[in-house]
Amino acid sequence: MELNVKALSPKIGTEIPAPFYASAGAAAMDLHACVDQAVTIPAGGRAVIPTGIAIALPSAGYVALVFARSGLGIKHGIAPANCVGVIDSDYRGEILVGLQNSGDADYVIQPADRIAQLMVVPVVQAQVKMVDQLDETQRGL
Repeated sequence: MELNVKALSPKIGTEIPAPFYASAGAAAMDLHACVDQAVTIPAGGRAVIPTGIAIALPSAGYVALVFARSGLGIKHGIAPANCVGVIDSDYRGEILVGLQNSGDADYVIQPADRIAQLMVVPVVQAQVKMVDQLDETQRGL
């Protein structure tokens, strides 16, 4: 599967890395902050951080998901404000990452900091069928 990535900032690929898989076993690519100066996310606050890129998924058979970087979340309480960002196959705008600081101290995002992870996964669009009853399982209701 090929993912088309468009640099929206001239900094992408020079000052700010384009998305890439850090290892052969990586499931997601890091997204970097495309900001001109440091952004402070106050304790309990939120900020929207641009990435400087847009993507084109090849078809409606794929979705891109934006997840937290575990180190930021666990160590500093910095995670996507919407938990998981969903980038539909027909979205062509800049990927923006809304970050929330659930920590008790302000956190500073520097230009080019890794702020989130981008994962591309297959999609199955379910055909919704309304029913009067569901089948029984060992778990019951």
